Amino acid sequence: MRKHKKIRNKKIGLPPGSLVYVGEADVKHFDAVKITQITYDADSIIEAELAIGELANFKHDPSKKLWLNVHGVHDVDVIKKLGDLFNLHPLVIEDILNTEQRPKIDEFGDYVFLETRHFYYHPESLSVSSEQISMILGKHFLLTFQERSTGAFAPIRERMRASHAYIREQGVDYLAYALLDSVVDRYFSVLEAVSDASETLEEVLLANPTNAELHNIHQLKHASIELRRAVWPLREVVNSLTRNEHGFFQPSTVPYLRDVYDHTVNFIESLESIRDSLSGMMDIYMASVSQRVNLEVRALTVVAMLFMPATLIAGIFGMNFHWMPWIDERNGFWWALGIMSGIALVMILIFWRRQWLGSKT
Repeated sequence: MRKHKKIRNKKIGLPPGSLVYVGEADVKHFDAVKITQITYDADSIIEAELAIGELANFKHDPSKKLWLNVHGVHDVDVIKKLGDLFNLHPLVIEDILNTEQRPKIDEFGDYVFLETRHFYYHPESLSVSSEQISMILGKHFLLTFQERSTGAFAPIRERMRASHAYIREQGVDYLAYALLDSVVDRYFSVLEAVSDASETLEEVLLANPTNAELHNIHQLKHASIELRRAVWPLREVVNSLTRNEHGFFQPSTVPYLRDVYDHTVNFIESLESIRDSLSGMMDIYMASVSQRVNLEVRALTVVAMLFMPATLIAGIFGMNFHWMPWIDERNGFWWALGIMSGIALVMILIFWRRQWLGSKT
């Protein structure tokens, strides 16, 4: 997080529209920016990798539908060239370079700009990570920007390559819907993994709660917070798309967008249920710890009470009086031990009858 702050601090004092990459500080391990060009219509599809040097001479045939997918947004010069090529607003380019944006939608005259996040679940650490995905939908083109090559849109490409693919028969607005739908579907995959981990954790908590389970609860709660932070604004984004006030979506595509909206609402309801379950687990853990402490305190109390009569008797016979019972008795010591032991046995019997000697009661 500290490295992120260093990069973000570069924007302090700069005017709006200043192009500065905001994201992971160490970009040396990033691959070079890769641009994939897919030109298609109902009868054909052409896929090619567009070299950075070819951007200056790039021209799009309006009779064909175009999808440009960019892997990597850390190279400011490349993103700026694409922005100049498609006449993007400087604020749009700035938001693409800032990988910490919340999901949102902005409408411009020639295109619609929206941002969302794609999530990944890590079972070994019970955590989630995400990458920002930016989409720019025009009348005949769609631009998508990803932080890195992750294969998030590979299923959509496979659908497009199929013969007589329905997705190719539709406009780029349907392609934008398909990509957005795949992002939301990925949310459900992550949600299912979090739910399974939550159920497993609950079983362990009921059997033998430890400090490790407390850490896992915090991890899952943090993951649910990250998901909620992304899906709540996404719901409003999709709701805005369903109204289609900008007119970039065909009437035939709008019902599909409503379906995505229903999925986001369903996701939020399921996520809230998991969050409530995690809060209940925290209560279970605290109750288990409290019960364990109570059992230990009770054990110490029982031991102290067993020795209390013996301590009292020993204290009485230890007083410095010349005349005391059994002082001159040959078996006085053994009589005293017998009384101590007898009282202890009676107390043990009482504790046993009241079930104070068990470990789970």
